[in-house]
Amino acid sequence: MGDNKRLAFAIVRFLQDQLQGGGLSPDAQESLEVAIQCLETAFGVSMEDRGLALSQTLPEIFEAAAAKEPQRDTPTPEPVTPSEEDAAEAERLKAEGNEQMKAENFESAVSFYAKAIELNPANAVYYCNRAAAYSKLGNYAGAVRDCERAIHIDPKYSKAYGRMGLALSSLNKLSEAVVYYQKALELDPENETYKSNLKVTEQKMKEAPSPTGGAGGFDLAGLLNNPSFINMVSERLLLTPVSYLFYRTKGTSCNVLGNTKYNNNNNIVGLPNPD
Repeated sequence: MGDNKRLAFAIVRFLQDQLQGGGLSPDAQESLEVAIQCLETAFGVSMEDRGLALSQTLPEIFEAAAAKEPQRDTPTPEPVTPSEEDAAEAERLKAEGNEQMKAENFESAVSFYAKAIELNPANAVYYCNRAAAYSKLGNYAGAVRDCERAIHIDPKYSKAYGRMGLALSSLNKLSEAVVYYQKALELDPENETYKSNLKVTEQKMKEAPSPTGGAGGFDLAGLLNNPSFINMVSERLLLTPVSYLFYRTKGTSCNVLGNTKYNNNNNIVGLPNPD
């Protein structure tokens, strides 16, 4: 229990430093205070227990460990090449799925796209089309997953970024949606739908209250828990190991960042029919 108490003390000290650093909303401050009280009660520690203090702060320990962590290259699986027959059948199934979308039989469309994916899992269009069907059914989490797969297969597929923006907007992850709309516009600069949706989403961010405790309504918990998003904006968001730990701590342990959903997307424009 001794080491656990020292770790708990280090975490409490870290959270206290964040409180004293300022820049947090009242809700965020209150959540941190509650988290500190819970840790102190659970582990029987307080800031008066100086004997539990380590020679380094938690961020310093994290930075040192991160610096020693070797870079790992994730092996990319070999793409599966379908036979001509399977590829043709997959296209037929996709076309049938598109017809079901036009008829607003969205569950049936999902089924056809899923069958097409089974035959040709390396086709980004199939995932993106299924994402559109999922969104129509209100399964925005499923839409996000399929958009991530489509983007992984084809990073230049603008419609996948646009549909990701739509799904994230519906989940009230407005800050993430903005970045995906921006990426969609980079790939398709003249697309009026992307321009309109980006403008509407940015306006919603300005108007929305900030239950997450972040500036401008940013859903930092969603941002930092989305590996696809982190990879895509790594050159834009220069998160140091210390700040990354800070936001992860708030988002996953203390619920400081919240999870309020508005789903007020009446002005968001849906993308054209599936490909």
